Amino acid sequence: MTVIGIVGLPGSGKSEAANVAAEMGVPVVTMGDVIREECRDRGLDPASDHGTVAKALRAENGPAAIAERSLPMIEAELESNDTVLVDGIRSDVEVEAFESAFGDGFLLVEIDAPFELRADRLDLRGRDTSAEDGGESLEDRDARELGFGMGEAMEMADLTIENTETLAAFQRTVRTLIRDGPEALDQ
Repeated sequence: MTVIGIVGLPGSGKSEAANVAAEMGVPVVTMGDVIREECRDRGLDPASDHGTVAKALRAENGPAAIAERSLPMIEAELESNDTVLVDGIRSDVEVEAFESAFGDGFLLVEIDAPFELRADRLDLRGRDTSAEDGGESLEDRDARELGFGMGEAMEMADLTIENTETLAAFQRTVRTLIRDGPEALDQ
């Protein structure tokens, strides 16, 4: 049993790593889905209120609230799969929740990319509302994520994947990690 947790700033490649896992038949539990569902339950727009609702969930239910809501989904997937990928870990407290739940079966992977490259990727994917259109700037998103404890979570990573090369190269690295384990990567 392996639970691979992905941590990284917006635009670093977390969703692409999740896409690769899904293509390989590895179930993906996206912590952001917990927040998006809560936005809808509260009658709010996930695109513009994601950060506000994430803060509210943590304020109302504790800093590990989103991880704790994700645990039953991960455990259900592990009943019929050897590996599950968890996309969107945001804090050291969430890392600790997963380490407590899965012990040595939990592998935390940081995906890292420079600010300008992340900004370009976010512009290209067109999924996010830009600051000019009333959304949150990348600087503000980074500050919010780091405020949750993401910097500490990234420091806890068992390994870091530098996502600065081509998409194909990044996808190969993620496939190698999932198929052969962290020891197969040149780190």
